[in-house]
This record gives sequence, structure tokens and C-alpha cells, in this order.
Amino acid sequence: MSVPDVDAVVVGAGVAGLAAAHELRALGAEPLVLEAEETPGGVMRSERVGGHLLERGPNTMRVKAPALALLRRAGVESDLLEAAPAGRRRFILHQGELEPLPAGPWAAVRTPLLSARGKLRLLAEPLTPRGDGASETVAEFCSRRLGGEASERLVGTFLTGVYAGDERRLGAEAVFPDLVRFEREKGSIVRGALSGRRGASRGLSGMWSTPDGLAGLGRGLAAGLGDGLRLGVRVDALEREEDAWRVSFGGESVRAGAVVLAVPAEQAAALLSNADAELAKAIAGVCYAPVVSLSVSIAAGDSVAPVEGFGFLVPRAEGRRLLGCLFMSRLFPGRAPDGRHLLTCMIGGTRWPDAVDLDDGSLSELARIELDHTLGLRGDPETLALTRWQRAVPQPGRDHVARIAGARARALRLGGLGLAGSWVEGVGVTDALASGISAAGSALRGRPPSAESH
Repeated sequence: MSVPDVDAVVVGAGVAGLAAAHELRALGAEPLVLEAEETPGGVMRSERVGGHLLERGPNTMRVKAPALALLRRAGVESDLLEAAPAGRRRFILHQGELEPLPAGPWAAVRTPLLSARGKLRLLAEPLTPRGDGASETVAEFCSRRLGGEASERLVGTFLTGVYAGDERRLGAEAVFPDLVRFEREKGSIVRGALSGRRGASRGLSGMWSTPDGLAGLGRGLAAGLGDGLRLGVRVDALEREEDAWRVSFGGESVRAGAVVLAVPAEQAAALLSNADAELAKAIAGVCYAPVVSLSVSIAAGDSVAPVEGFGFLVPRAEGRRLLGCLFMSRLFPGRAPDGRHLLTCMIGGTRWPDAVDLDDGSLSELARIELDHTLGLRGDPETLALTRWQRAVPQPGRDHVARIAGARARALRLGGLGLAGSWVEGVGVTDALASGISAAGSALRGRPPSAESH
């Protein structure tokens, strides 16, 4: 058997690929990272426009324990910037008014978002008989445990902000793995959550970014890779040879002992079509929701409702076109000039997938109408940037956990292959980062003997 040219190749330099590269180094392998775009960071795209610092992709991130450990090893923990405490207040549009999202049991008792009957049903969760959410949708699981009102008005609305999706289609075990596990092990979400607090490995609380936006995190992670990162290089083909992977790109090719695919599901499926058609088919079955992100600026005082807290979400029952709006200049300093507010509006999702096909003018006018309805505008907002994401957020269905487990098992049988990205372990930035860590370990564990001895 011949010796591979490189220890490992990582395809994609989004947060999952960058995390995989750093983890590979920590495990003793020197990776070559290939990224088709001219900048690292993937969907983490921050931009300065007219004195504003805006995000075209994800806006904030949580920092769970695995992410925190890797960021420390990579030397970028000091770049993190915590959101203002005021950002813990979140709102839901309810009957045309912005109501605070309940932050605890007492707040849930007082909220107008639920009827008296809905509140009693929610508080009865510890008394609800044990079931199994593994094969249920979020709506089925949460309706059974929390009641229909809480499922639709609270949980469903929350998922609008995270997944731009529909709780009636999203899989409970994929979206809320801890809650399903709590019921399975403790018979109750509440009892499981209380038990899980003791001795749990913790990351950082709250929401985070960097002073330069989330793109700054991508640049920080990329800087530590030096010449091991090659930008503007698109991988054309991936073939399994007897003792290695052959990775072809731009008229070149290298033989790698291990490969991590840290690209969207459809790209990973295309690259794997020759190596394993069944694996490619399973990965290609991951669905996505389209989203339009609009960054707009308004003058301070130009809204009847105060611009405060994290922002607001819009339930499906309100019948509005807007999914939600984030008050970015209230979360982090330096996001807007003095006297201005920076707002990020989200439109589309599974609720209205055709929104991505509207022209810029129509989308800007729509955002104005929706913000006027929710905030009460006294002046016209200024559209700073508009970004269409045709495949923005993965939509894990009730079969997603089994699909990913099967894909990982086939990847292990192929040997030397890891799968990473927001479609693998969760759609958040920190979840994608964690998937890169896992994929690096999987790829190295599956290397053939000749690659391991290199």
C-alpha cells in the first residue's frame, strides 16, 4: 500500500470545517483545508455598510462546552463578545402586540400568550404519562407533554426563529434531543432538566459574537491554519482508493488518509455519489428551508413600540409575512451609528418559500409594512442589505436521527470519512462546530492501517 500525500483533507472552511481542521491537528494529523469561496467562514458573513456592522447569515451563537474547549485550544476565545444582558428579553407578536416570551414558570403563569387552560396543561407536564418521542414530530411530542397551546404558541414560534420551519414536520428527537431523552430516562421534561443540571459540563451562558461579527470568528479560526488553508479551490471529485481517498480539485489531486466533508448536504451527496450511492442518496434526502435576510436601519425614536431586547418572533397564527426581527444594535456595541437602530428581518422559511423569488424592491416594501405593523414606524426604514438563501436552514424530519446514524455507519465502513455541517448535529453555529469536532475523530478512527502508521 502506498503512503497518502497528506494526513487529511477537509472540504469546506465554514465553522464546521475550520473546527474539524483544528481538531485534526489536536489529534496529531496535519490537514489540508480546501474552500471554494475566497473567504473562510461559510455562511458567517459580516459586512460594514453605512456605519453599520450587519450579518448576512447567522447573527449570534451559543458557546456550548465542546465549542468552548476548541476555541480555547485555537486561541480565539478572547475574541468572543457577549450580547448585552437586555438581549435576554425576547418577544412574541400576539394579537398584534409584542408580548414578552415567558422566561420561567412564574412568567408562564402570568403570560397572556396562553389561556388559563393552556397554562394548567403546561404546568401539569411532570404528571403526564411517559411516552417515546423518538418517532414523533415536535408538534406531536410537545402537544403530548405540554399541551396544544404551548406547542403551537410557544414552541412552534421558537422554532420559527431557529429553523424557519414547521413544528408539524420537524422531528422531536432531532430538534430537542435532550427533552426526548429527559422523558425517556426520567419520565418528565421538568424532572430530567432538574437532574441534568447537576454535574453537567457547561459552556458559556448567553449569546455571543465577536467585535467584527461572526465572520471575525471564521477569520480567527482560519488564521491558525496558515498554509494548510487554500481558498478559492473547489473540489471536483472524491474517489475511494484501496488505502486512501483521492481528492481532485482545479486540475490537481491529492491522496488523503482521511477526509472530512464539511459542506451542505447536497454538495456532500454529489461528491460521494461514486464512492457510495446509498450514502449519497441518504444525505441528499436532507431538506432545507429558504430564507431572505434583510438588514434595515431606522432612526432612534422612529417607532412607537420600543426597540429593546433580542427582538421578536411572529407565530403562524398571526398571518403575517415576517418570521421575526432581531434588534442587533441592542445586542452588541458598534452595530449602528449613534441615533440609529440596526434590525435584521427574516422572511420566507417553510411558511412562505417563494419569498426568495421576489425582487429587491418588493422585499424592502414588505419589510417596511411588516415593521410598521409590529413596531409602528414614524419614518421609512433604510434597507442596507438583502440576502437570499435558497437553502438556508436544514429541516430535520422525524427520520433525521436514523438517517444521520445510517449515514455515519456507512461512512465508517468506507473508512477515513467524517461528515460535518449544520445538517448533521444541529443548525446553530455551535452545533455545526461540534459536528466538525466529531467528524475529525470519526475520520481518523476509520483510516486504514497504512494511513494510521504514516
